[in-house]
Amino acid sequence: MKGLHGIIFSYEKHNDLRELTLHRVPASVPFAGRYRVIDFILSSMVNAGITNVGVVLDGNYQSLLDHLGSGKDWDLSRMHGGLRLLPPFSHEQSPRGVREFAGKMDALASVRSYLKEIRQSHVVLADSDLVINIPLQDVYQAHLDSCADITAVCTSNLEGPPDATYYKLSEQGRITEALYPLRSPAGCYRSLEIYILSTQLLLDLVDECMSHDQVSFCSAVLQGKTDTLHIHSYVWDGYAAQIRTLKGYYARSMELLDPAIRAEVFNAQRPVHTKERNDASTYVDPAGTCCNCLVADGCTIEGTVENSIIFRGVSVAKGAEVKDCILMQDVVISRDAVLHHVIADKNVEVMESRTLMGHDNYPMVIAKDSKV
Repeated sequence: MKGLHGIIFSYEKHNDLRELTLHRVPASVPFAGRYRVIDFILSSMVNAGITNVGVVLDGNYQSLLDHLGSGKDWDLSRMHGGLRLLPPFSHEQSPRGVREFAGKMDALASVRSYLKEIRQSHVVLADSDLVINIPLQDVYQAHLDSCADITAVCTSNLEGPPDATYYKLSEQGRITEALYPLRSPAGCYRSLEIYILSTQLLLDLVDECMSHDQVSFCSAVLQGKTDTLHIHSYVWDGYAAQIRTLKGYYARSMELLDPAIRAEVFNAQRPVHTKERNDASTYVDPAGTCCNCLVADGCTIEGTVENSIIFRGVSVAKGAEVKDCILMQDVVISRDAVLHHVIADKNVEVMESRTLMGHDNYPMVIAKDSKV
């Protein structure tokens, strides 16, 4: 899409993902067997024909750098444009090192020189912790048709993270109020943190916010300018999950075992791209059991696996029992081990005859590279 440029925010935020974000930002948390969370919004941009995407980085971004690389797997490795990774090299220093971004406007101000070079007329801003498969070309066309200054994507599904922003809409779909935080969001729409606006307006807003020491897009723009700017809504009632809590991560992962939800997330007309890894086909021993699971390639299953998400390269030995679990890449489950409601991060090894039990509302998490 020649008129649209993508900006993805992937800086460190306060979240409740616990051990999953000890060594990575939420954007690079593994999801759905072979993907990372950022793959979904990045693929939505690519599927809409966007060929220029900047990813604003901060915090523990090494894992994300390793995953995205040159952008080749998303067809964004190009001589001109393509994928641009924007680490905080020029960001203001604090006594403890690089200061964390305080908000979207703060992050945008740190890459203003990059914003000035954008040739497309409009920019789509999006968070990286959103699992969604949305036709952004339709959102862009709706933005042009409404003659809005800013179009904000939202949903009528109010089940979201505790730090969500909510909108009140007029009958015509114009956003009249942006509310944050909100204990009782009845009658509102939940923001999905996707915005489309003109490149020039974005630059003007960045300059104005920085001159007034305003760092939050929500408070400075959505709350502060609803009277002066035409901020319109685009209501998306398809699947959308903001991954910001461990409970939410587990619940949204397990939803993918529902074929209807899985078919919506992995829409064949809008494929989700990720970093390729060439593994052999998964082997399930005739004496083993694999029931109602999402299993990636390269696995060896000789024990019992039920209602679980199994990533690439996982090994489940004979006699082992895995139920309602998420086992990430290259996890090894030894003989006679029992795991229920467990999230095992990459390269975890569970020793022989160990028993690990979590709960549906509070799954047990085993940190990356642990040996239990």
